Amino acid sequence: MNFKYTVCFIKQDNKILMLNREKEPIMGVWNGVGGKIEKNEFPEQAALREVWEETTIQLGGFISQGVVTWLTPEGKLDGIHVFLGELDNLFTYDTPIKTREGILDWKDIDWILNPNNLGIPEKIPHYLPTLLAHKGNHLFTYNQDKMVHQKL
Repeated sequence: MNFKYTVCFIKQDNKILMLNREKEPIMGVWNGVGGKIEKNEFPEQAALREVWEETTIQLGGFISQGVVTWLTPEGKLDGIHVFLGELDNLFTYDTPIKTREGILDWKDIDWILNPNNLGIPEKIPHYLPTLLAHKGNHLFTYNQDKMVHQKL
């Protein structure tokens, strides 16, 4: 499955580097870093490039990845490639940082996954726990407000 966008969550200890976007489509919401896949680029390459462009962090790869799919109101299949990268404890990245995309800041995983948190995209609490708990490739299908998971 090839979709146009990626999102990457960069984990260190019990925190994830999140971006509060200043641009649409999810302006004002805390999300991972990512963006559009360029022509002739694989999703993994796009995610690594976007992480570098938005954070100046050079990840060597990912510990977990997946695809989240859903049906649009028009009945078309849409989705996003999701990735989880991890930094060791010796890596220092002081936040908050204002960038051209928005504000980068470390957020506790418990804060991100809190069911009362309205400041993150609604699908993240459904798939992020699986990415964190199980290394490998995953397919998450969002169907009528329920996430169905399949390990690939």
